[in-house]
Amino acid sequence: MKLASFQHGGRPSWGVVNGDVVFDIGLVLQGSVPSLTSLLTTQRYAALPAALKDAPRWPLAQIMWLPVIPVPGKILCIGVNYEDHRQETGRAEAAHPTIFARYASSQTGHLADIERPKRSEKLDFEGELAVIIGKPGRYISRANAMSHVAGYACYNDATLRDYQAHTSQFTPGKNFDGTGAFGPWMVTPDEMGRIGPQKIQTRLNGQVVQAARLDQMIFDIPRQIEYISSFTRLMPGDVIVTGTPGGVGARRQPPLWMKPGDVVEVEIDNVGLLRNQIVAER
Repeated sequence: MKLASFQHGGRPSWGVVNGDVVFDIGLVLQGSVPSLTSLLTTQRYAALPAALKDAPRWPLAQIMWLPVIPVPGKILCIGVNYEDHRQETGRAEAAHPTIFARYASSQTGHLADIERPKRSEKLDFEGELAVIIGKPGRYISRANAMSHVAGYACYNDATLRDYQAHTSQFTPGKNFDGTGAFGPWMVTPDEMGRIGPQKIQTRLNGQVVQAARLDQMIFDIPRQIEYISSFTRLMPGDVIVTGTPGGVGARRQPPLWMKPGDVVEVEIDNVGLLRNQIVAER
């Protein structure tokens, strides 16, 4: 099942994507399950079959995509989590994941613009798999970790590299408004299958700039969940952005920065394709 957050006629909602239409479940269940986050929190999946029968269907061309989870309680990003990216950055091997936070205000949706801010031209791409948490937990073991996953989505952790490099902390470069693209939808684990052989690819203006398989992560998803839940309680709607492969623009010679007019795509097997255009900050 593909679950998405969107606006239709200026009204925020959520629903089930099927082909070229979305079933507006949020309109039917607005009194009890008004958002995708509320579905994950209440676990009211049993209400979906009846809601699907009553829900209006909107052509995808008529909606505005929102970030899959528009306002996550936590967005926790894993840095340097593919070996080729670790090598291109020159960072030492680590015993634990590198983790930094994004804020909800930095996110944007599928087909929405990624803004290159006025303060920097060093806007880089980072195609990644996002994991959406569906069940709360603290001190989650690796063996039980995947039972806490509600689904998966594409993410572009677009980064202002000069701001990222101002200090050893990544936060400024990762949190400019309208830079974290998240979408188009969340696929449930049954559609995703076993994590491993799926390909992840980033394209800039149609040219492949990053390519890997999900099983090339240094810290796999169970290890990420185990480690994160050791220091914070994971809650439904929290998002883990699992790291980017090698090939980032900052490590190329000469560097390859995204500029206004560019189109960037992140595609992951069994998940979907996230597309955004780069614009100058207005």
